[in-house]
Amino acid sequence: MDRAIDALGVTDASELKACCATAYQSEWARLILGDSFHPGGLALTERLGEWLALTPTHRVLDVAAGQGASALRLAERFGCTVVGVDYGSASVQAATLAAQAAGLDHLVTFQQGDAEQLPVADAAFDAVICECAFCTFPDKPTAAREFMRVLAPGGRVGLSDLTRTGAVPDDLSGLLAWIACIADAQPLAEYVRYLREAGFTVAQTEPHDAALAEMVRAIQGKLLGAEIMVKLKKIDVPPTVDFAQAKALAQSASAAIKSGTFGYALLTATKAHETPAD
Repeated sequence: MDRAIDALGVTDASELKACCATAYQSEWARLILGDSFHPGGLALTERLGEWLALTPTHRVLDVAAGQGASALRLAERFGCTVVGVDYGSASVQAATLAAQAAGLDHLVTFQQGDAEQLPVADAAFDAVICECAFCTFPDKPTAAREFMRVLAPGGRVGLSDLTRTGAVPDDLSGLLAWIACIADAQPLAEYVRYLREAGFTVAQTEPHDAALAEMVRAIQGKLLGAEIMVKLKKIDVPPTVDFAQAKALAQSASAAIKSGTFGYALLTATKAHETPAD
């Protein structure tokens, strides 16, 4: 991980997390990615909820909850109680307002926190969900152990994330690519390994590569539209936004998806029930 930090031009893991949080909670990100920042959108969120067999009796932790779209959908669809944790304070504030506006604040709450040191009690949740974010955590083994810690015996974790085969292309290994969940995408077998080494039994996996390809195509279209709108002075974007760099990243990502280097997958895993005392 230290080599990765050096290559990305940041000083430590905290700076990397802050860069990601700042990007995800920006209006620029919402313009390009919409309300749901992951391939497959809320349809795949619901699929994870179905795999986790969520019911109104379940208490769910949404790790890297962003601005709350997934947490709200889970509560609305399954009636479960959801706590969303995100590293960015602005995202937490926006998600809290969204829950209030949706009339779901009796079921859904949000708080600031780090996935590698979750601010919740041991065995407090029946399910953990983490969408398109695990690959951005600098210390993935610790994050997986945190999922184990906060789950009650028999609890389940549901992940969706970018996958890769082979090496990440050089033009997709920088800081912007990391923020875009590309630079540290893992082979599916590695996600399985992280969870197994944390003590989970992996239950099922399912590829959704087409959802990733569709999201990248949509981003390319939105980038072109946003650039035109900026030139017409219809919208403002931060002066740090580099359209040329963003379009080049999207084009390279699209090529890597077509070649089979990148994909997208769902997986669930279970924490064992405690062994009865003798």
